[in-house]
Amino acid sequence: MIDWLISFFNNYTNGMYFPVIEFKDVAEILILTVIVYEIMLWIKNTKAWMLLRGIIMLGVFILLAWIFQMHTILFLAAQSINVLAVAAVVVFQPELRRALEKLGEKNLLSNINPFDKNRENERFSDETADSIVTACYAMGRVCTGALIVVEQAIRLNEYEMTGIELDCKVSSQVLINIFEHNTPLHDGAVIIRGDRITSATCYLPLSDNMSISKDLGTRHRAALGMSEVCDALVIVVSEETGLVSYAMGGRLTRGVKQEELRQTLSQIQYKNSEPKKFRLWKGWRRR
Repeated sequence: MIDWLISFFNNYTNGMYFPVIEFKDVAEILILTVIVYEIMLWIKNTKAWMLLRGIIMLGVFILLAWIFQMHTILFLAAQSINVLAVAAVVVFQPELRRALEKLGEKNLLSNINPFDKNRENERFSDETADSIVTACYAMGRVCTGALIVVEQAIRLNEYEMTGIELDCKVSSQVLINIFEHNTPLHDGAVIIRGDRITSATCYLPLSDNMSISKDLGTRHRAALGMSEVCDALVIVVSEETGLVSYAMGGRLTRGVKQEELRQTLSQIQYKNSEPKKFRLWKGWRRR
């Protein structure tokens, strides 16, 4: 029996190459693993993720053209590969610039630590949600305009840089005081991450949606534009009517009641609290 096993092993491993694994090989694998993980995490937490999905879809289309031997499409793809490479650099320019800036930061080692628990997206508390709702409707009663961005999975670092850093605890009094007329911080948006106000007077991208009502001003257009480029919940208080609205996923919901806004905050607060295995099971059943 032993002779048969030896003969079997020799027959099927004859001519095969077994590399010698050294310590430096293991170190290289670990370093490359961390680098690839950080690149994937960076892409997922920026607008580049949606652009990357478009590139993947384009690659799948070219692959299907290769499988079915569509020569014209393959010829055009081969001739335009250089143009696409330049276009990718232009499209990803903000994200690439931010990545290079990240390399120059002093806390680089802490940023690339995959075991740092502080890297996880913070979930705001019920007290923070109540403070946001209370402040919005208190400002609505006196027609004080406000623009509040509640961050979710996608980090909004590039928009924080356009404002003034605060890093203070969320409370209804602080929010009301920030958006009070003729104060230094009232113009622009406030960004909330977890239970902290990270920055104020931030500039948000305006929506290009031509179907927006002409009755809405720049504040509502900025709220809708922000919701189109990230997954944040953007709450806006009208300075003209005092109505509270919110934008999420490229859709603007106007004139919401206090209970509806609180329910929306609760939905985004707990939507990622399910264990991953149950979400995977639910997705498998749905498919």
